[in-house]
Amino acid sequence: MDILVVDFESYYAKDYGFNKLTTEEYVRDSQFEVIGVAVKRNQEETVWFSGTKANTQKFLDGFDWANSAVVAHNAKFDLAVLSWLFNIRPKKIADTLSMARAIHTIEVGGSLAALSEYYNLGNKGTEVHSAIGKRRLDFSPSELAAYGGYCIQDVELTTKLFKILAFGFPVFELDLIDLTVRMFTEPALVLDKNVLEEHLKDIQQRKKELMEKVVHEEKDLRSNAKFAALLAEFGVEAPKKISPTTGKETFAFAKTDEGFRELLEHENQYVQLLAAARLGAKSTIEETRTERFLSIANRGLLPIPLRYYAAHTGRWGGDDKINMQNLPRGSALKKAMCAPEGYVFIDCDLSQIEARTLAWLAQQKDLVTAFDRGDDVYKIMASSIYGIPETEVDKDARFVGKQTVLGCGYGMGPEKFQAQLKNFGVELELKECERIIRVYRKTYRRIPALWYQANDALIAMMRGQSSPLGLKGILSVLGAQGIEMPNKLLIKYPNLRKQLGEDGKQEMVYDTRRGRAVIPNRIYGGKVIENVCQALARIVIGEQLLRVAKKYKVVMTVHDAIGCIAPEAEAEEAMKFVEDAMKVRPTWALDLPLDCEGGYARSYGEC
Repeated sequence: MDILVVDFESYYAKDYGFNKLTTEEYVRDSQFEVIGVAVKRNQEETVWFSGTKANTQKFLDGFDWANSAVVAHNAKFDLAVLSWLFNIRPKKIADTLSMARAIHTIEVGGSLAALSEYYNLGNKGTEVHSAIGKRRLDFSPSELAAYGGYCIQDVELTTKLFKILAFGFPVFELDLIDLTVRMFTEPALVLDKNVLEEHLKDIQQRKKELMEKVVHEEKDLRSNAKFAALLAEFGVEAPKKISPTTGKETFAFAKTDEGFRELLEHENQYVQLLAAARLGAKSTIEETRTERFLSIANRGLLPIPLRYYAAHTGRWGGDDKINMQNLPRGSALKKAMCAPEGYVFIDCDLSQIEARTLAWLAQQKDLVTAFDRGDDVYKIMASSIYGIPETEVDKDARFVGKQTVLGCGYGMGPEKFQAQLKNFGVELELKECERIIRVYRKTYRRIPALWYQANDALIAMMRGQSSPLGLKGILSVLGAQGIEMPNKLLIKYPNLRKQLGEDGKQEMVYDTRRGRAVIPNRIYGGKVIENVCQALARIVIGEQLLRVAKKYKVVMTVHDAIGCIAPEAEAEEAMKFVEDAMKVRPTWALDLPLDCEGGYARSYGEC
């Protein structure tokens, strides 16, 4: 199989480029024009070509894409151009940007220039800066030759980078990168414009009504304490962060803070509105996202933009300003996402995967057995909490049991547990929450023991030492490198150290990146176990994605769920295939109990 490294150069201007548009908007815009393309086949000399679209098609058709592996840096763009403009879909896709994201955390930026500098590969040129506003025919022969040289250099740098990153990189993860890129570059879902237009009208009407209810003065929205109190009225706990300037805990109310972004995308539209009003924004996320969906619908099928390894646990993240990882439950946006004519959308979700993984990793055998037998673990928990037989556990008690099993596995304190329950409309006294947490920890003693073991592992990592963690043979604590997972990639805690917390006590922190800022992030045993369980669950869903993709087209993944399409005539058969595929236990965890639930329909929202 040939390896083809490719890089496109395209027209851009001040008001037309990635600084203003998403990748989908940019490539599908009527202004889009390929200035030129460079391709390197195996060890051959890199070739640059610039010409009309028809001539560029002829040049590209000279390569055997269907039987080749294609490498690009930010493959989402280059492969979208290949697919959408030139109808080329290679056998395999590799993306050095995605690979670098999996290998590095905040140590290196994602740009080709930053990675080339880090690995001492050579300098990336600057000719692109003088190309702003120039169409292909605006370049003089010498300017076009210089631009071609710049593009060739990018291909050479990408080739060198790929050779370095590919050494020891798991084939399993390369397959996941390929699948992730194809979700975007080879879209299949159709957007129902009628549903979207009606939803937009409803949103705007509700917003008008809600705005009339916003009687809070601007100073209440601007004051951190008062804004936090307003959120509390809706059972929402104000997000917190560690201040990069003081090193103390403070409210995460900056527009770039992850916690505040979650408020902007909250399921409760009134909470969305409060957050938007604090920013001075005129629209809520739901409104702008619906407008974006409508805009995409006018251009074609719906590409699913996902960032591979967006989190250091390996989980995917949203991209291209529509964040498919956080569509509200019951949203009309889901109902507008339809399978193509003659097909059904299948949505299948791993059941309680993190809770199952936690019990398995901690070797809490009674809980693992209960999951494996299909017992109602929420009723079992409620029975312990309230000291009653399982047969007497009612709906309300079971709900508390459910929140306990799903929420208390990572060391959650009573205050946070109380706030979490309040979000669901359940109000309990703080002392009762303290008692419930004590019952949970006493019932499943091996889980708190795992947190303490993770604390010891953090100290070992800080000292550059190894340490046991969880079920033997699954995780490897490799000193300062981090924790090696079964996929041979690492969970990293860069610059792990101790510092004084807001309470004057020492706590452990590591560096995370928010935009260009590097800030300390608190870490402790329970949080490590949360990271590990999420990473293990992500590997499980990754294996299942690839298994399903062998037979049906996978169009998206959301956390622990798989979305694919199948011919309508074989809907039942396809549904069973997906369910069976998602119950297959990994070879590294043959005793991990898995289960799933799902459905199929014409649209995503109807499953």
